[in-house]
Amino acid sequence: MLVKDVMNKNVVVAKPIVTLREAARVMGEMNMGSLVIMEDDKIVGIVTSTDILKAIGEGKDPDKVTIGEIATKNVITIQADEPLEKAVDIMVKHKIKKLPVMMNEKLVGIITVSDIAIVEPKIVASIATLISLNAGKFAGG
Repeated sequence: MLVKDVMNKNVVVAKPIVTLREAARVMGEMNMGSLVIMEDDKIVGIVTSTDILKAIGEGKDPDKVTIGEIATKNVITIQADEPLEKAVDIMVKHKIKKLPVMMNEKLVGIITVSDIAIVEPKIVASIATLISLNAGKFAGG
């Protein structure tokens, strides 16, 4: 199975100048866990709901701080025609749960750990470490 067979084609993108509050509102309304940050048709970052919560928890002002300020800048991507197993390998190696999907240098989708777990239950053992990465001091979900 290929990445393009599993990826979500509805990727929400935003400009780096969007505030944390605006991003959180959009992500909540659209039930999305991340935003791909783009400028001039190029990916310049990715921000997750966890990144936003962490920033607010650190005292950052959600009405003044932008997603561009807190985003992961060196975004790891995958090509749409790669095998699903390669996506899992990349996620495990880099300890990430979301991968923007590219085709001919254009963003065409996003694939997440959850997307993979739904279609390939046997791969779940490989990604189990990603799901429990932040289990540290807290329990529950």
